[in-house]
Amino acid sequence: MTDIQPTSYEDAFKSLQEIISRLEDEELSLEESLKLYEEGKKLSDQCAKLLEKAQLRVSTLGEGSQVLNED
Repeated sequence: MTDIQPTSYEDAFKSLQEIISRLEDEELSLEESLKLYEEGKKLSDQCAKLLEKAQLRVSTLGEGSQVLNED
């Protein structure tokens, strides 16, 4: 596990996938499973925020092109 936050969606998603694999494939103690779950939740939240920001940017760009097309 790492305390360093990934800086991109791709990095966060890759880390999340690794955590999911560990939770599914390994014999982990309850404590280790909880730690991985907590880290995975943080990464999931980070991915959701990054996707929301990207969606907002795309929407904003789309609105800008509509304004140009209307002129």
